[in-house]
Amino acid sequence: MTANTLTIDIVSDIVCPWCYIGKRKLELALALPMAAGLPTAELRWHPFQLNPDLPAEGVARQQYVQDKFGGPQRAAQIYDRVRAAGRAVGLALDLDGITRQPNTLAAHALLAFARQGGAASAGAMKERLLKAYFVENRFIGSADVLAKIAGEAGLDADAARAFMRDPAQLDAVARADAQARSAGISGVPYFIFNQKVALSGAQEPTELLAAMQQALNA
Repeated sequence: MTANTLTIDIVSDIVCPWCYIGKRKLELALALPMAAGLPTAELRWHPFQLNPDLPAEGVARQQYVQDKFGGPQRAAQIYDRVRAAGRAVGLALDLDGITRQPNTLAAHALLAFARQGGAASAGAMKERLLKAYFVENRFIGSADVLAKIAGEAGLDADAARAFMRDPAQLDAVARADAQARSAGISGVPYFIFNQKVALSGAQEPTELLAAMQQALNA
């Protein structure tokens, strides 16, 4: 029996380039001719922090690269691969322009704030945050920067700032992150289709579509 609804839960972080690439591949999958007969997909974004222990003010990108990749040469090799994968799906990722590595707790809280306006609002904010970081190189660890982004997206900037500073909202993000880890998710992006079929990583559009079809027929 084929299901008549399609939910797609995406666990991801805003500072993960593969999450941006994976988002584009998911959009391409949903635009494939073979996807025309699928139910309208409901995308639900869930937080995951790759670096939850970073201070609220973030750290210098140079130091982060040294600690994570062992130095600029190794980082350059990885960046080349990521940029090529981004170009393949129409993304111009400016990895060299990032000067500070942020803690993304507040950014995920902003995404939760946008979610109050519905799935489309949350999806638009996810895209806006990814672009702000990877294309515009804005410091998304700053509540002021995030509030400005909220305003640019047509949301109430002051309400967004208050939401991001609410300890209860920040705790909700941290708990959602912990829940993902307790479910065995250790890498992102992570896609769950109709809560039945899961895929990890920025898979190709055809593979994502196959997973959707499998979930609908499960």
